[in-house]
Amino acid sequence: MRVIGRNHVPEMPDRILITGASGFVGRHLTATLATAFPGVTLCTPRFDVTDFAATADAVRIASPDSCVHLAAISTIAAANENQSLTWQVNLHGTLHLAHALLRHAPDCQLIYASTTEAYGASFRDAAMLDESAPLAPLNLYAATKAAADLALGALIGNGLRLVRPRPVNHTGPGQRMQFVVPAFARQVARIAAGKQAPVIDVGNLEPMRDFLDVRDVCWAYVACMTQKDALKPGAILNIASGMPRRIGDILEVLKEIAGVTAETRVDTTRARANDVPTACGNATRAHELLGWKPAIPWRQTLRDVLDEWRDKIEIGMG
Repeated sequence: MRVIGRNHVPEMPDRILITGASGFVGRHLTATLATAFPGVTLCTPRFDVTDFAATADAVRIASPDSCVHLAAISTIAAANENQSLTWQVNLHGTLHLAHALLRHAPDCQLIYASTTEAYGASFRDAAMLDESAPLAPLNLYAATKAAADLALGALIGNGLRLVRPRPVNHTGPGQRMQFVVPAFARQVARIAAGKQAPVIDVGNLEPMRDFLDVRDVCWAYVACMTQKDALKPGAILNIASGMPRRIGDILEVLKEIAGVTAETRVDTTRARANDVPTACGNATRAHELLGWKPAIPWRQTLRDVLDEWRDKIEIGMG
């Protein structure tokens, strides 16, 4: 089920600025926005969010009425490799964008792509959390995203038209293999093609996590635009399936789809410290305010990721 505009006449943005448009989510989002809003002008300039002047220029030239902020250092490993840069990009870069919007496009709606990872330790008190749960990040990436989430909230009083969707883990074609689903899919596809021995390197297979297809997440961002007048300034919306999945079961489904039998080999470098057993989002608010629910079956998501890796391996890119 996918609904945009259930309770109100849908808004039709004219100019949309996307930061991080060349990234995994950004590539899917540009396609989704073109489908949702035929004729819309998509502004996807490449600029350094840590440079306030460059950010201000990009906003002034784009003159957007909606902005989706995706640009970030988005993996825990990359964040840990350069902690200072991660703070500069994820926190200060986000604030640069917000201040530029207030100055040059004060009526623009800012959709800040936050994350349920920011709830962190709160998942130890309840496996499924709604938006009232405290932010308690357990890693640097989550801490910088939570800090930006809170800092943006402080600008609502200055007139910032802010929406803070907090999506769960999302995957799909085009995701880098630093993430668990493509990492599994690549190995399964290589085994199926005879390019790898039937042994799959894994981390901890026991955690339960909520996953979405990236294309469903993009439609949630669309719904934030179409329903912006129904959302209070600073609205926080979990974007989630509400269905935790065991990491090991994801691997089993990929193996089943590919017709592969393989052993697993634990790689301790793939495991996270301070991990929580189960993390799942309650997206009731998104359904009620946006009319949004995920539409793509999970098995189809896994099949699409696996098919991408099959194609890459066939042409020698996997």
